[in-house]
Amino acid sequence: MILRVLNFIVIGALVLAAAYVYRIKFDSTVQAERLAKLRSEVRRERDEIAALRAEWGQLDNPDRIEALAKRYLQLKPVAPTQFDSLDHLPEQPPQPAAAAADPIGGMIGNLPEPAAVTGSIPAPGTAPADDPSPVPPVSEAPKP
Repeated sequence: MILRVLNFIVIGALVLAAAYVYRIKFDSTVQAERLAKLRSEVRRERDEIAALRAEWGQLDNPDRIEALAKRYLQLKPVAPTQFDSLDHLPEQPPQPAAAAADPIGGMIGNLPEPAAVTGSIPAPGTAPADDPSPVPPVSEAPKP
């Protein structure tokens, strides 16, 4: 009788071991498929990066930029008479007139001062306020 129970236990252990091995095999197959998919995505991204670099090289070509500049920009060559000596520069640069017409700069300049300062840092130009409830000093308890 004990031999039969032992045989059933061994057969049960073998069935569980076979199920566990099958699960491991199935998980490894899923991981292998996932790895193949990731490698394919990486390859596709590298190909796309290479295509974008080639396109960037074509767009960044100086000959192409020069042709576009001649076509769309009405530039003239620099004449030697356009240069002047540093002696003819003004002492200070002229103040731009557009600064007064800046609507955002006007709004920022006309902001009201805050009425109260929050936090533990006092407002500039004011003395720190005395604390109305000072903490009493800690006294030692009498020794017996």
